[in-house]
Amino acid sequence: MKCPRSYYLKNVYRDTKTGRKISISNPALSLGQAVHATLEGLKNFPVNERLPHNLLLDFEENWKKVSGKLGGFKNNEEEHEVKQRGYSMIERVIKNPGPISRKTVLIKLGHNGMPSNFYLSEEENIILCGLIDWLEYIEYDDSIVVLDFKTGKNDEKEDSLQLPIYLLLLNTLQKRKVSGARYWYIDRDANPVDMPLPNVEESRERVLKIALEIKTARQEKSFRCPRGVGGCFACKPYEMIINGKAEYAGVGDQAKDIYVL
Repeated sequence: MKCPRSYYLKNVYRDTKTGRKISISNPALSLGQAVHATLEGLKNFPVNERLPHNLLLDFEENWKKVSGKLGGFKNNEEEHEVKQRGYSMIERVIKNPGPISRKTVLIKLGHNGMPSNFYLSEEENIILCGLIDWLEYIEYDDSIVVLDFKTGKNDEKEDSLQLPIYLLLLNTLQKRKVSGARYWYIDRDANPVDMPLPNVEESRERVLKIALEIKTARQEKSFRCPRGVGGCFACKPYEMIINGKAEYAGVGDQAKDIYVL
């Protein structure tokens, strides 16, 4: 949506030497990765075992995967500062467990290790997939509430497709009613904030429209930046990798070549 060229370089392009996709690491992404892995891991524990579980120890283990250059950190001081923010987030959740102390619902992963998915359009051969942070089970009316952990400092944009995609997945892959959605800005808030649920049909139209644009671009191999040859803020960083102006950091968890600018 921001830049087709950026989409291509992040999701289609593969390095001619390694055959792997490329990715840019930065401290904010690494922080989010470690915090999400720590909190989402609790879904695998029974309710009565979650609160006694040592989340800070889990965070320490998850941090090892993003430490140093692989996490986009320029030096030890920067890494220490960002890591402390992560500790504060985990401690905030420990003090205010709220939803994580209550029953959850799990959605099965797709086949071949794919995220949960379904055919958004069989005719167009378009599959919609996604991973939802947390689903709280509301026992009194047998419904579910979407919970999304936010580790950034800014609020999610109003036109975000995140909740529309989640709603489409949940309405297709399970039978319970989706009765609510919440964002938890754990860098600042002790409790999640309620978000309005999008309209299902409008969500389907929005997501399918963009999916069709992506399909057309891939078929025509046409991924032009809207700003022209000079590029924009979204694709320029990836162009730097292609042009050898980024530092190689290693191979990440998703088997992508990680670079630091």
